Amino acid sequence: MPDKQQQDALTAVERAMVAIRRSQTRRSLGRLAPPGEERPVDPTLFGVLDAVEDREGSCSVTDVAAALGVDQPRASRLVLRAVEEGWVSRRPDPADARRALLALTADGRELVDRTHRFRQQVFARAMAGWPDADRVEFARLLTAFVEGFGRESNSAAGRAD
Repeated sequence: MPDKQQQDALTAVERAMVAIRRSQTRRSLGRLAPPGEERPVDPTLFGVLDAVEDREGSCSVTDVAAALGVDQPRASRLVLRAVEEGWVSRRPDPADARRALLALTADGRELVDRTHRFRQQVFARAMAGWPDADRVEFARLLTAFVEGFGRESNSAAGRAD
């Protein structure tokens, strides 16, 4: 069993993660969209765009489903909406004609780039009073936490299968 200080740290991390999750509502995410959009971008589609960007060149609907933690039919509907918005294109996979590969369109790439810049500005303002070394250390620790949490989640999913 962890000592009191370690248990307090785990409790603080758990509470912070819950607070982050609760703050990620459609409304709050909509406020974190780049200003000047003709119409607000549905935050549920950001996940599709992020997933396609992460696997640029080899992304399928199955990959989007896995990235978003949704079933295949839900991912298909979200991808279709992104295609209809003009942000994602589909083309046949040369290795498997039954599978479609997804890619960001020029408009989708521009939206993703603009969103990245805007999010980074929001994060910079949130850490404005931090010393530079703390920002660097936070980035290192948060990245390590996310990677470790991903491994644990994947391991737990494997045990459930």
